[in-house]
Amino acid sequence: MARFSYLRMKYLFFSWLAVFVGSWVVYVQYSSYTELCRGHKCKDTICDKYRKGVIDGSACSSLCDKNTLYLGKCLSAKPNNQVYTSIWGDLDGVIKCQMEEILHYDLGAEMEPRKEVVLFDKPTRGTSMEKFKEMVLSHLKVKVGEQANLQDLALLILSVADSNKDGHISLPEAKSAWALLQLNEFLLMVILQDKEHTPKLLGFCGDLYVTEKVQYTYLYGITVPWLVELWIPSGVRRSMDQWFTPSWPRKAKISIGLLEFVEDIFHGTFGNFLMCDMSAGTFGYNDKHDLKMVDMRKVVPEAAFKEAMRDRHCEDDKDCVYGADCQTSCDLTKRRCTPEAIRPNLAKACQALKDYLLRGAPLEIREELEKQLYSCLALKGSAEQMEIEHSLILNNLKTLLWNKISHTKDS
Repeated sequence: MARFSYLRMKYLFFSWLAVFVGSWVVYVQYSSYTELCRGHKCKDTICDKYRKGVIDGSACSSLCDKNTLYLGKCLSAKPNNQVYTSIWGDLDGVIKCQMEEILHYDLGAEMEPRKEVVLFDKPTRGTSMEKFKEMVLSHLKVKVGEQANLQDLALLILSVADSNKDGHISLPEAKSAWALLQLNEFLLMVILQDKEHTPKLLGFCGDLYVTEKVQYTYLYGITVPWLVELWIPSGVRRSMDQWFTPSWPRKAKISIGLLEFVEDIFHGTFGNFLMCDMSAGTFGYNDKHDLKMVDMRKVVPEAAFKEAMRDRHCEDDKDCVYGADCQTSCDLTKRRCTPEAIRPNLAKACQALKDYLLRGAPLEIREELEKQLYSCLALKGSAEQMEIEHSLILNNLKTLLWNKISHTKDS
C-alpha cells in the first residue's frame, strides 16, 4: 500500500513537472512570437499616416484601402525590423517594415539607427522640389561619398519617389522617400535594381516596402526549434548545416552567383559597398538556383563605413567591428579605429563558401578548388589596394566552377 502511494505520488509529481515545463515552453514561444511579430501594428501605424495624408507610395492604396496587399507568415528575426511574406494580387513578395525605434537611420559613430522624436517630419511643408533634390544629394554624398555621377543617383532616387509616375513628387511621396533613403537595404536595391542577384523592389508606403520573394531563404542549413538548438554542439550543428544542401553542381551555380554579387558591389556605378554579415540567412536562391540576396541591411557604403570607423574610440581591435564581418584595426597611439577594412568582400565570401563547396566536390577539381579557395581566404586589406590580385582570384574561381557545370542540366 505504501509502495502504491509512493508510485502514485511519483507519477503525480512528474505529471505536474511535465505540465509546468510544457506550459513554460508554450509561454516563452508565445511571448517570443508576440514580441517578434508585430507586423499588424506596423501596418496600422503606416495606414494611419497614409489616411492622414502624411505619406504616400505605390503600395499604400493596396495595403490600406483595397486590402489587396496581405501580410502572410512572420519571418522577423528582430522586433524592430518586421518581415512578413506577402501576397499582392498575383505577386508573391516580402514586406519589410521598421518599428518606431529605428524609423530614422543616422550613420553616426556607431553606424546604428537613432530614434527621432517626430516621424516622417522631413521634408517640411513648403520645401521646393529643388530644395528636396539638394537634401537627397547631400544625404547621398554622406552615404556613398563624393561620386562623379551623384546627380544620376539622385535622379534615380527621385524617379522611385514618384510612385504614381505622374512626373511630380508630392509632399507625402517625398516624406516616404526620405524615410526609405535612410535604410541601407533600400538604397542598395535602387542602385542594383537591374542586377540579377538583387530582389526587385515592388512598392512602398512610408518606410514599409515590398520586395520580390526569394523561394529558398537560407544558403544552407536546416531550421530546428530553439529548444532543440540549445542541445546541439556547435561542431555537430555546422556538420548538419552542410548535410541539407542542394547537389554539388547546383551549389556551384549558387556560389558563382555570390561571386557575381561581390563584383556588382565592388567598383559599382555608385561606389563600393562592404558586406558586413556573411551568415547563411543573408543569402538565398530561387528554383533555378540563382543566388538572391535575402537581407542587405548589413551591406553598407564603404564611404560611410570609413567615416564612422574613423571617429570610433577603441582600446583594441575588438572595438573596431561593425556587424559580424567588417573589422578595422585599432591605432593604439590615437585610441581610434583605422578606416580601412581588414578583409575584402571576396575573402569573406570564400569563407562562407569553403565548406559549402568542398563537401561533395568532384575529385578531379577538388584539389584545385581547395587551393583557389585558400588563396582567396588569404586576401587582406581593401580590394582597391590589390585590385589585380582580387580580380584574378575571383575570375579563376568562377571559371573553375563554371567549366565544371556548364555542360550539365543544372547550369
